[in-house]
Amino acid sequence: METGKLIDMVEVFEGLEDWRNAQQTRHPLSELLTVAVCAVLSGADDFEDISQWGRIKLPWLRGFLSLDYGIASPDTFERVFAVLDPKGFERAFREWVAGVIPALRHEQVIAIDGKTSRRTTSKAAAAPLHMVSAFAAEVGLVLGQVATDQKSNEITAIPQLLRTLDVAGCIVTIDAMGTQTAIADEIRERGADYVLCVKDNHPKLLDSILLAQAGVGGALQASSSWESHNTGHGREEWRRCWAFSADDRLYKGDQWRGLHSFALVERTRRIGDRTSVERRYYISSLAPDAEKFMRTVRSHWEVENRLHWCLDVQFGDDYARARTGHVAHNLALVRHIALNLIRLNTSVKTSIKTKRLLAATSDEFRAALLGLAVEPETDGDEEED
Repeated sequence: METGKLIDMVEVFEGLEDWRNAQQTRHPLSELLTVAVCAVLSGADDFEDISQWGRIKLPWLRGFLSLDYGIASPDTFERVFAVLDPKGFERAFREWVAGVIPALRHEQVIAIDGKTSRRTTSKAAAAPLHMVSAFAAEVGLVLGQVATDQKSNEITAIPQLLRTLDVAGCIVTIDAMGTQTAIADEIRERGADYVLCVKDNHPKLLDSILLAQAGVGGALQASSSWESHNTGHGREEWRRCWAFSADDRLYKGDQWRGLHSFALVERTRRIGDRTSVERRYYISSLAPDAEKFMRTVRSHWEVENRLHWCLDVQFGDDYARARTGHVAHNLALVRHIALNLIRLNTSVKTSIKTKRLLAATSDEFRAALLGLAVEPETDGDEEED
């Protein structure tokens, strides 16, 4: 095998610090991690799966790994993952992503949101793993992530994550938890624009938006509006957006760096005789362009369907019971790597579930997902031209 366009996994992982005694180590850290990625890519969900898959595929793995002592036991995988520094692993992940991700288009939407792995808790560790991820909505790839002790710590984790990423020229979207002046400052400092959701955690700001939008104290006309209507699966749905120029009507608007606009997004859904209406409000450093607002907001919603849902349903993240040391955190990073590898490959247009099945059964397809080129076999009896 020869490495293709993607950065060789082994080279990326070789940059990680291996704290073990070299003279007593049989399985190099880079090989353990590469085997884990290949196994998870092929449908493995825990260390028993990873070890068993590696033993079956040992001849294939030796096409690009030495594996002088074969495949490590499940216990060895667990011990290594429990003590592996997750921050170092995160840096290696970002280095790998920087090498393989397509150049981010101008005004690419970067959705930042958190997800809790619900079963990664025990009596010794009361809080389950909560991971805040940056998701490039257009290409469907995870750019980076930071783990927090609990959901409330997203406020401190988001600036930390932003400082590790190149988001210049992009649009960063965050739900109400991350609507903080310090986070808006950090986004603008990084050369990006923001679209931030405003809910009851900023009651005075929300009230000022409602009053301005309603025209209380003097009518405020929308700078632009946009509407769509869709039908399907037995329902009708209307989406509407009104964008306004920010002015001194917004509560402490001058404290939000680069604030230029705010918007109302309304979604009306009718199923049979039942009609529901949902309204959300946003502030932004973008100009008051309703169509761009709606496109940006819809891109942010994709983080639930294309990242969190995929991790839960396709990779069993919510059912993982990893609780020892840093196991949960590091396995989550491996799942993100596997998901990115699947999304980067567009040779087969099918579901993630099917691609993992193909990776489990086809050495050629698995090699394509990993960016490895397999030299074609030649027939020894073939006549020369």
